[in-house]
Amino acid sequence: MLLWLILSWSLDWQHLVSGAVIGLVCTALFGNNFIADTSRFLNPVRWFWMLVYIPVFVWEMAKANVDVAYRVLHPRMPIHPGIVRIKTRINSAMGRAVLANSITLTPGTFTVDINKDTLYIHCINVKYTEPGEAREHIAGRFENILLRIFN
Repeated sequence: MLLWLILSWSLDWQHLVSGAVIGLVCTALFGNNFIADTSRFLNPVRWFWMLVYIPVFVWEMAKANVDVAYRVLHPRMPIHPGIVRIKTRINSAMGRAVLANSITLTPGTFTVDINKDTLYIHCINVKYTEPGEAREHIAGRFENILLRIFN
């Protein structure tokens, strides 16, 4: 309802009723897909780590943008593309989906598939031969914070 009121930018009774109806319908249709235990959702520690996650994600995305721009503008375009398999420690499906989307939103990487606790990621420049190294470089900072939010 809050999102509806922000989008409509009005507190008229019609908007309040419409927002309440839309909020109830969305909650009835999709509510159980996101939160299995509402007490976990209301935990302030999880909200704190979500607030920590946002600047970390923005910083990693900015670094990746600079790296991809360098590779595009370099005369010889130094790339070594490939698919890397990463085993994640995140147990919840929602947490794995957030990790996969965070990796995909970071330029130069794209999550191709998720199979239980394994992510297959296409990278513009694969330079790691050990799976642990690849996981730490590609998903390490994201995963460490997302473990605190979703596990």
